[in-house]
Amino acid sequence: MPPADLPNDLRVRQVMATAPIMVPPDEPLQEVIRRMARHRIGAVLVGEGGAVEGIFTERDLLRVAPDAPHGWRQRRVADWMTRYPHTISPDTSWEEAVALLERLHVRHLPVVEDGRTVGIVSARDLIAHRTEHLNRLVEDRTRELEVRTGQLLERDRQTQRDLLVAGRLMQRLLLPGAPPDCPELAWAVDYRPLDPLGGDYYDFAQPDGKHLAVLIADASGHSIPAAMVAIMARLAFAEASLRSIHPGEVLTALNGRLQGLADERFVSAFYGVFDRVQHRLTFANAGHPPPLHYDSRRGVCRPLDSRGMLLGVVPDSAYEEKCVELAPGDRLCLYTDGVTESRNPDGTQFGFSRLEQALVGVGRGGAGAVLGRLVASLTSFRNGRPAEDDVTLVVAEVRA
Repeated sequence: MPPADLPNDLRVRQVMATAPIMVPPDEPLQEVIRRMARHRIGAVLVGEGGAVEGIFTERDLLRVAPDAPHGWRQRRVADWMTRYPHTISPDTSWEEAVALLERLHVRHLPVVEDGRTVGIVSARDLIAHRTEHLNRLVEDRTRELEVRTGQLLERDRQTQRDLLVAGRLMQRLLLPGAPPDCPELAWAVDYRPLDPLGGDYYDFAQPDGKHLAVLIADASGHSIPAAMVAIMARLAFAEASLRSIHPGEVLTALNGRLQGLADERFVSAFYGVFDRVQHRLTFANAGHPPPLHYDSRRGVCRPLDSRGMLLGVVPDSAYEEKCVELAPGDRLCLYTDGVTESRNPDGTQFGFSRLEQALVGVGRGGAGAVLGRLVASLTSFRNGRPAEDDVTLVVAEVRA
């Protein structure tokens, strides 16, 4: 169909997101970033009582984060948001909306009607909906497209089959085989990617005969882009983990390798190095959910938390190291946010406290039994609701 014949009746109202996420100005940046990753969106509105005070986007994060001071993740989103953003009417045409986004050099605009915010529109939404709109029109006018659509569907089915095969192959390349044989630690792993190609990743390393190390990581997003970032992290880890027994140095090396390679994506990671002689775990964290240490002597759990920026975001980041003494009977539980953010049919999240309670209440048993009971607890909580993210659990039992 020639360009002159294309209809111009597609409006912002038809392509905007009608329920934009709005966060209060005082919400910490860490929580806002997690919301954006969880909902797979590039922007949130900032305000209270329906009044928009600003907008916070991925570009705001990438623009300010490199020069941000220590502890920036606890800053208010209002400190980094774009104040008083330009707005657009829901009756604006597709062409006018695209032109406005290009002229303002932005990717997102709040949609305002009669002084009230009714949605948010992004460049991606405009392009995606425009394509769908035109495809429907052409499909109504040509029988030829029906044949081509059938061919495309078959190609898509073949692509899905190829993805399944590629997923199995990449998982074999990405994930380790059996955990290292170590008399001091017993391991058990449950790995369940949402798509054939997942963004979760775990690995083990033995930098020398005295140390055994474990890494768990989560690349933002899903499918091919996330898997490719995870593969980059694996290649960097395979090299860095053999050069140092210091977790902070290894995460610094990973961060350097991932700069500019993640296409505005980021990676969270936790890395711990176990001293087999002193039974001490030294660890560092790059924005990953803190693993749990179950102290068998006291019957309590403690999070293994330390400060560190997400990998691939800010060059030259430093990663704080901490240590914990481990005794026979202690357990470690490493996990990705797909575990704690799993939801039941009511929409309630499994959460950190339920994971902690499950680990404390699991009773006696080896690593495999502990892992099985944690998985059963999570499955029972979901009560049939499907997963919305990759889910990975790594359990270690300290032996005498």
